Amino acid sequence: MKLALATALLLSTPIGTTPAVAERQPLTVASKPFGESYLLCEMFAQLLEARGIGVERRPGLGATELAFSALREGRIDVYPEYTGTGLLAILGEEPKGEDPQAVYGRVAREFERRWGIRWLPPLGFENTYAIAMRRETAEPLGLHTLGDLARHRGSRELRAGFTADFIGRADGLVGLERAYGLRLRDVRPLSAAVKYQALRAGAVDLIDGYSTDGLLARGDLVVLEDDRHFFPPYQAAALVGPRLRREWPEAIAALTELSGRLDADQMRALNERVEVGREPVTVVARDALASLGLLGSDEPATGGSGLPASSLWTYLWQQRRDLIRMASKHLMLVGLALLAAIAVALPLGLALEQLHRGAEGAVRAIGLLQTIPGIALLAFMLPWLGIGTVPALVALFLYALYPIVRNTYAGVRGADPAAVAAAHALGMTPRQVLLWVRLPLAAPIIMAGVRTAGVITVGTATLAAFIGAGGLGDPIVAGLALNDTRRVLMGALPAALLALLVDGALGLCQRALMPKGVG
Repeated sequence: MKLALATALLLSTPIGTTPAVAERQPLTVASKPFGESYLLCEMFAQLLEARGIGVERRPGLGATELAFSALREGRIDVYPEYTGTGLLAILGEEPKGEDPQAVYGRVAREFERRWGIRWLPPLGFENTYAIAMRRETAEPLGLHTLGDLARHRGSRELRAGFTADFIGRADGLVGLERAYGLRLRDVRPLSAAVKYQALRAGAVDLIDGYSTDGLLARGDLVVLEDDRHFFPPYQAAALVGPRLRREWPEAIAALTELSGRLDADQMRALNERVEVGREPVTVVARDALASLGLLGSDEPATGGSGLPASSLWTYLWQQRRDLIRMASKHLMLVGLALLAAIAVALPLGLALEQLHRGAEGAVRAIGLLQTIPGIALLAFMLPWLGIGTVPALVALFLYALYPIVRNTYAGVRGADPAAVAAAHALGMTPRQVLLWVRLPLAAPIIMAGVRTAGVITVGTATLAAFIGAGGLGDPIVAGLALNDTRRVLMGALPAALLALLVDGALGLCQRALMPKGVG
């Protein structure tokens, strides 16, 4: 971007209210869950740290809606975004011509006016959507453009594998169908991590990609030309929130140093190192900044976004601090949700046991919660509860209810009839029978339900990463986005171990709570 624009941007930043550096919280730098966004996030973070600014990383926070909501609500301070995405997916507008500067100007004005959010000058490259096919499929059909694809009758027999984000967006499949009259036989939702693998394996015939994808350079693939210029300009830029503008003018200055410094060829080569070469994101980001003269050659890469070329166990040991932090957050989510579920489900199960009619139906109705996929339940809550910890806790609480309610109800109702009859014969009141006879007899079954709920909650909590709640799901999401098995295992193995530990701890509680001779 031109120097005049960058200078004007800096001069317009309010600096009179900037507090002392020591009094400010670290900036939160986030990304969407795909490789280039991870890389740009790490470049932002390292550049800020090199200028003495504290940073907290939130890579793979979520898709456009989640990332932008987090920025608007002040949960994060900056993330990499694309002007075309801002225009269509966030503002809900149609492209105003094909001029990249016009699109940038439009989103910059509207985001400032509506939300006080600023687009920094673009980084220098566009990353538009690209529809890719295997050459062996495209050439026999004579497919070179999206118009060819729409006109060719044989194209209706093709199978598409598109990311969920692309399927639902106005600048994705919905818009393509309208602009080109495109009709496909089968459209399958695929994660970004597996779509290229599915295309090369022949499981699908065409996929959506990005023009700077490193994987586009590998294999014999054809990118269909957007001959009707449907896709708007997608200039990459840093999108910064109000807190960063208000309190960190030096961060604005640091991030603007990247403006206009990266072209599409450079970005594609960097992405290839991450996506194909599986080099650590931290190392690739550091090399990129150093090559631009923005980082000293002796400055180490920082943060936990990368994957060093070492064994899994060595890597886990090197990342132990991050693992402890993520496991602690994971355990906090599980603990709070499980305690809340016990506090509600135990008395609810006892109350249902007293009902003569409708109790079984009520228990089954609660069980319907288990049939809702975890990620869907989280999505339902986002409009009301936003992103982050709160919706994650509510979802985990709801999932933990059923095993405890079911086992409490069944355990108390099925308590030894002879023991209950003997208690009544001794003149005990119904309350005394419940507290001193039926509950102790039901305790093993109730605790089995609590232990089941605990293990379920540990596993389900990994989904909290998809809505920015953190925990051991973070490296799993990152590994899926980067097609990196070791990073997936970085989250999956500790989660499995944590499930065993939670079950073991609840087992010890069960033994301590059992009266002698019971269970």
